[in-house]
Amino acid sequence: MIGYYVHHVGTGHLNRARAVAEQASVTGLSTLGPPDDWPGDWVQLDRDDLGATPADPTAGGSLHWAPRGDEGLRRRMAAISAWIARARPDVLVSDVSVEVALLARLHGVPVVSVVMPGDRGDRAHRTGYAASSALVAAWPPEASDMVRGLTAVDRGRLHQVGGLSRVPVGVARAATVGRRSALLLSGRGGGHPSREHVERIMADTPDWSWQVLGGTGEWSDDPGAAMQSADVVVLQAGQGAVADVAAARRPAVVVPSARPFDEQATTAAVLAGPEWPCRVLPHLPTSGWSELLAETAALDADRWHPWHDGRAADRFVAVIASVALSAGIRS
Repeated sequence: MIGYYVHHVGTGHLNRARAVAEQASVTGLSTLGPPDDWPGDWVQLDRDDLGATPADPTAGGSLHWAPRGDEGLRRRMAAISAWIARARPDVLVSDVSVEVALLARLHGVPVVSVVMPGDRGDRAHRTGYAASSALVAAWPPEASDMVRGLTAVDRGRLHQVGGLSRVPVGVARAATVGRRSALLLSGRGGGHPSREHVERIMADTPDWSWQVLGGTGEWSDDPGAAMQSADVVVLQAGQGAVADVAAARRPAVVVPSARPFDEQATTAAVLAGPEWPCRVLPHLPTSGWSELLAETAALDADRWHPWHDGRAADRFVAVIASVALSAGIRS
């Protein structure tokens, strides 16, 4: 039995959990509700961020979020403990919470922690990583410099399994002849452009048709079809979005949003390398789009293969099974 803690901000955490759940028996634990296609059990957790004035939420810098006296925090941690006592999991995956990783380890449960991009050298991250039996990153070994602040020991336990996406691996194709299409994709983590900004972009590209998903447009839990039909995808530098566009094998314009620990800025800096089929911009412009889209559409989207080859979930599950085996627990 695998427990998988799913952080509630963004969709990348949930999509990674879904990918693992397709390969193994998994119980989800989250403040999010279970997706309609979730195949296993789900433990619904209370929110721990509804207090008006959180008191010492970082415990003096030792943790990321554990406000004193928060009733929601007390109930969610008690629910996780009760599930561990009842289900006796082989491994718990933390994606991502230092506090959940430490709680599981204090119950004697081996932990696999998902590592996110950016600067993760603070005391709380280092404590959570040190308590974990293995670390998993959802990017390929070819994407160097995605994370800073790991110790030498942490780097030795880091498994870079590649991008994880529920979008089927597609086939790169030549750009459309005639009127071409662009997809503007915004995530649930915020930082999307205003409606006026989007309208100015569209006005700057009369020879392109646009579809907008997320942000000021409609939301889609499955953007794969829209991605694969677009000539160019414009997206933020979130882990899930990058994995999705890599799976769809579409060239992209990547514009990072501000996130804690320089998460998206770090990913964007790596993607700016010549090996990836995308253009990286520091902000979303309102002019020059026709030339930018034409240049991007001409990139060879097959170069996304190292980022997402369709086998990352298998490698992730193999890491989990290895941790269970080394701990003397059934896999």
